Amino acid sequence: MSFVSVTRLRPRSVRFLPMVILYSWLSKKQLRRASGFIGGYLASGPKFALWTVTVWADERSMRNYRNANAHVKAMPKLIHSCDEAAVVHWVQDAAVIPEPSEAAARMKFGRLSKVKHPSPAHVAGDCWPDGIVPRVGPRLAP
Repeated sequence: MSFVSVTRLRPRSVRFLPMVILYSWLSKKQLRRASGFIGGYLASGPKFALWTVTVWADERSMRNYRNANAHVKAMPKLIHSCDEAAVVHWVQDAAVIPEPSEAAARMKFGRLSKVKHPSPAHVAGDCWPDGIVPRVGPRLAP
């Protein structure tokens, strides 16, 4: 069994993109050392939508990563800099990294994260408003 975590963030404007990229880079650096991390990738969608798809040995490993170091410092900043944020998790039998189409399809049933300046789509409760499967970017490995 493995635990999959998919996140989707969209910076409010180009002005916030450098900060989001910086915290993503710091979190990526932390991820490589995270216990229980199996693999994943970063992806992108329209209007600067940024996706992370990660596979973990178990939920506890993901939560330990999420609640520590660079990642926990980034979360409060993203609340102010993003107008859309959503997450979806699931458990699967094999430690296989899901294709972007599967990650996106499951995001339809995700949950919204808190943002201070929500877009109309976020207010409406839409976790994947553009409906476009993200393009895979850098691969993530332990």
